[in-house]
Amino acid sequence: MFCKNNTALFSVKKLNALLGATALLIVFHSCDKNEDPAPPEKKPTTQLATSTTLGEYLVDTSGNTLYYFSNDYNGESNCTGGCLNLWPPYYAGAHLNQAALGAGLDIADFGTITTPGGPQTTYKSWPLHYYAPVSGGANVRESPGETQGEGFNNIWYVAKPDYSIMLVNAQLVGHDGKNYKSDYTEGDGKTLYFSDAMGVTLYTFTKDSADNNNFTAADFGNNGVWPIYETEDVVVPSTLDKALFGSIDVFGRKQLTYKGWPLYYFGQDNMERGLNKGVSFPMPGIWPVAVKDIADAPTP
Repeated sequence: MFCKNNTALFSVKKLNALLGATALLIVFHSCDKNEDPAPPEKKPTTQLATSTTLGEYLVDTSGNTLYYFSNDYNGESNCTGGCLNLWPPYYAGAHLNQAALGAGLDIADFGTITTPGGPQTTYKSWPLHYYAPVSGGANVRESPGETQGEGFNNIWYVAKPDYSIMLVNAQLVGHDGKNYKSDYTEGDGKTLYFSDAMGVTLYTFTKDSADNNNFTAADFGNNGVWPIYETEDVVVPSTLDKALFGSIDVFGRKQLTYKGWPLYYFGQDNMERGLNKGVSFPMPGIWPVAVKDIADAPTP
């Protein structure tokens, strides 16, 4: 009987010990769970940064500045060979979606192109690049927050979300299929000129005068031939003087001007980026592309 009672007593003690150990495990497990660190906050793949001099511009998840290249007028990356060392392509990933973007950005503005070096992300059809200047004999990408590439060679600019004017560096090819130089004589050579945010060419009309549109009819019946550039917004690359832009009223609509020249599209360009067929219509030089160094529009 003693042995049986002793066994029973042992069993009770053992059970109590086991229950106590279990309780401790539950407590410790609960404490461990409560003390687990919160997962790190996920930064957007592409977001906006702000500069006192440049305003808002696109950066990657680490804050590295993204740029556009005026030679990418056709929506393809025209930075090849050694250019890629200085201006590496930016790729946001295969699964870029609205949730991966920072506030103020729309997934509809982004795309992907295929380049010899792999995929590259585009914004409003412009391929996006980093800047990696040479330092200590090697190309070293800019640190977050740096914008040293802005205005580089007058053809590299930070990618802003709201440009109303961008700069395109392209060969002029008239509606007649001929190549033209910047002086509108036949020949090869790129011209640096204005486009809208999507790379669509902007023109001036030699028969206009300062802040006067002498082409558009009151009923806009001829607007399909040379559509006016309708905007009052002035967001331009830093190499352009914002103060030289303005707007005029054209029969109730607002048209952007530069140095007093009203700005137009050409209907036969069909709002396609990189086309500049209007330079030879109806003959070369009547509707020149809008350029930085154009003389002021004459007074009426």
